[in-house]
Amino acid sequence: MSGLIGKKIGMTSLFDENGKNIPCTVLEMGPCVVTQVRTKGVDGYEAIQLGFDDKPEKGVSMAAQGHFKKAGTPPKRKLVEFQNFEEELNLGDIITVSHFIEGEFVDVSGNSKGKGFQGVVKRHGFAGVGQATHGQHNRLRAPGSIGAASYPARVFKGMRMAGQMGNEKVKVQNLRVIKVVPKKNLLVVKGCVPGHKNAYITVQK
Repeated sequence: MSGLIGKKIGMTSLFDENGKNIPCTVLEMGPCVVTQVRTKGVDGYEAIQLGFDDKPEKGVSMAAQGHFKKAGTPPKRKLVEFQNFEEELNLGDIITVSHFIEGEFVDVSGNSKGKGFQGVVKRHGFAGVGQATHGQHNRLRAPGSIGAASYPARVFKGMRMAGQMGNEKVKVQNLRVIKVVPKKNLLVVKGCVPGHKNAYITVQK
């Protein structure tokens, strides 16, 4: 799927032609530079590597600097590979938000907001013990039993427990493109996308 790298700016709402209020997310998409072209002969598959968001050369390794110099572009913070671009692209080509058309459906992926170490009630929706009476005093939000002792004498894989929540790759599919603003590199999609404000996201179509 072809696509672009971008940044989540924030949420807003727009009115459609029927006067219905639609929740939207504003994304800053591109401009992205082609930093590498993968070919079947050399790499065994075809893909286009795109770079987004300039960064200073100070902390960039010599190998990475050479990689970006080949494409004739300053170093980039975010590199992502995309496949199935319809047009023929070469090193150094720039792809803008005009790649998307109003009304089409796109998939947006990014890292969700990190919530830290959370218990089973918040993380997995356990109910906890319904009432705080009848002599119980210390297990209102506890996970309960995690397995029997004599058999199977182990904890099964995938047992839902407390732990790190959020900060994982999430993909939201079939979001409608409501507006494309090429002058400001903005893309407005219906609904919400994963991540905090200014988080990097990839949009595929």
